[in-house]
Amino acid sequence: MSENVNDFTSLYRYFQDPESLKLFTTEELNALESENKVIELNKGDYILEEGHASNGVYLVTHGTAKLFKVGFTGKEQIIRFLKKGDLIGYRSILSGQPFGATATALEPMTLEFIPERFFLKMLQHNSKMSFEMLKMISKQLGDAADTITILAQKTVRERLAEILIMLEETLGIDDEGYIRISLRREEMANLIGTATESAIRLISEFKTDELIEVKGRKIKILEHQRIRKLGHVDA
Repeated sequence: MSENVNDFTSLYRYFQDPESLKLFTTEELNALESENKVIELNKGDYILEEGHASNGVYLVTHGTAKLFKVGFTGKEQIIRFLKKGDLIGYRSILSGQPFGATATALEPMTLEFIPERFFLKMLQHNSKMSFEMLKMISKQLGDAADTITILAQKTVRERLAEILIMLEETLGIDDEGYIRISLRREEMANLIGTATESAIRLISEFKTDELIEVKGRKIKILEHQRIRKLGHVDA
């Protein structure tokens, strides 16, 4: 099995591996085949909502979503973006708590749904899968710590530079070189922890300095080395 700590797809393959599936009874296998399903979503559709109970996990096989919480003022705080290979809902299942955030599709998406009881049984009885899961969770905890450091110790200009690099590395680029996501200026401001007006001004400054190219809501990094230096991001 693959051990890519950035991609949960390897975990889903255990549910397609005949050797791994031997731990299930015939009745369980029939139920798994019946309940395991492919879900198609449109832009804006909810994958999960904060406060709701979980009944399984969702593997992203196509598309992008945003994971966010809503503060007491009603303002969204984006936690991270979800892409192909990401697993959604496992923290709720493992902790026995409701979803701690909301996830909505940013474009048409395809998800693979695995019911809770089958996911937990495989995790409990398959040590290889459990170890891979631990590695992936550890990677996400490290990413969360990095995000806290960015917001706490860097200037807004430095944060924008690092966020642009992070978005490109996480989501990739299209055929024209633009980052594969279309964000409103309010969402970009949310990501870098500043007011919308400040985000608009900074993006305009980056464009004037020929660090980036902007087309509508899409951004292309033109000067990667300068952006990395500005954001104190290692190459």
